[in-house]
Amino acid sequence: MTPYLEILTTSSKKSSSQGTYKIPALHALSEITASLSSDNNLEELLERFLSTMIRLSGADAGAVRIITSDGKHLRLVGSIGLPQDVIDKEEYVPLECGICGHAAREHTIQSDNHPSMCREVTALNYFGDGCKNVIAVPLRHKGKVMGVYNLFMATDSPIPEDLSLLFFSISEHLGIALENARLTRENMRISLTNERQMLANEIHDSLAQTIAYMKMRVALLREALIASDETMSNKYLNDVDEAVESAYSGLRDLLGQFRYRMDPRGLVPALEDVMLKYCDKSLVNIDFVNFTQDLNLTPNQEVQVFHIVQEALINICKHARAQRVKLTMEIKEGQYLITVEDDGIGLKSINNQQNGLHFGLNIMRERAQRLGGDITIDSQIGEGTRLQLKFPVTSDRKDKNA
Repeated sequence: MTPYLEILTTSSKKSSSQGTYKIPALHALSEITASLSSDNNLEELLERFLSTMIRLSGADAGAVRIITSDGKHLRLVGSIGLPQDVIDKEEYVPLECGICGHAAREHTIQSDNHPSMCREVTALNYFGDGCKNVIAVPLRHKGKVMGVYNLFMATDSPIPEDLSLLFFSISEHLGIALENARLTRENMRISLTNERQMLANEIHDSLAQTIAYMKMRVALLREALIASDETMSNKYLNDVDEAVESAYSGLRDLLGQFRYRMDPRGLVPALEDVMLKYCDKSLVNIDFVNFTQDLNLTPNQEVQVFHIVQEALINICKHARAQRVKLTMEIKEGQYLITVEDDGIGLKSINNQQNGLHFGLNIMRERAQRLGGDITIDSQIGEGTRLQLKFPVTSDRKDKNA
C-alpha cells in the first residue's frame, strides 16, 4: 500500500475533520488514473483536477500553469474563481515568479501566508484582503517539474499532511499526462518529417529519373530536327511521348501510394491488402505464401519491401498479361527472400520497348540497395518472370533464431 493511501485509510482514526475528504480523495485518484488513458484534451484534464483540488482543500480559487517550451515561463492553461483581469494579466509569467518559482526550484509544495510577492509581481490583488494563503503544488514527472497548481485560500491554516501527500500523488499522475503529451508531439513531428523525406525520395526515384530521361531525349530530338533526320526525329519523339506517359502514370501511382499508406499493423497485413487491391483491379489471381512467422524489420525496411512488391505488381498488371502471380516470403542462410513470380509473356519481349517498366526496375533496385540487398530477375519469352529480392537478416534476428 502506498504511503498516501495508508494515511487516508488511517485518517479516520485521528479525527472526523481529517476524514471528511477521504472518500472524495480516493475517488479522485481512481478518476485521474482512468483519465490518463482516455482523455485526449490535456488542458481540460488539468482544469478538471484543479476543480478536484479546490474542492478537497476548501480553496476559494485556483489556477494551473504549465512550463512553456522555452523553459522560462509558466502559461496559464486553466483557472477557477479568478477575476478576468488577473487571467488576462497572468497568461504568461516568468518561471521564477514568486511562490510558483519556489515550488519549481524546490520540487515541493510551497505555502505563502503573506502573498505579498504575488501581488508585487502581478500588480494585482486576487481577492483583496480575503486571500490569506497561496499554495503552489508542482507538477512533476521523473524528477522534472512540468507545471504548477495554485490554490488561493481564505484562511492561513496549512493544509493537512495527508492532503499534501494526496496532492503530490495527483501531481505525479498529471505529470505523466504532460510528459505523454510532449512525447506525442515529438512523435508527430518525427512522423511528419519522415513522411516528407519519404515523399522526396519517391519523387526522386520515379519522376526525377523519367524527367531526366526526357530531357536527354529532347536534346537528341532537337539535333535530329536540325539535321533534318526524319527517322531519328520520329524515334526520339516516340521516346519522349512514352516517357511523358510513364511520368504521368508514375505520378498517379505515387499519389495513390501516399493516399493509401502502408498498413500501420505491419508489412504482412499491408501486402495482403495491396494484393487484394490488385486482384480486384487486374483480375489476376495472386497467391501469398509466408514462411517467416516472425519478421524483425525496422519500419523503414518494411516500407522499402512494401514498395518493391507494389512496384512489381504494378509492372505485372501493366505488362505481363499474367493470369496467376505468387508472392513468397522466406528466410534462408541469414537472408530474407521475397519472390514474385508470374505466368505472363516474359520480360525479354518487352524490355526494350516499355520505358515505364525500365524505370520501375531501376527504382526497385535502388530500394534493394537501401536494404543492403539486391534484386535478381529471371525471365523467358512466354514462360513468365521471376523477381527475387534478397537482403540480410539483422544481427538481432540472427541471435534470436540461433
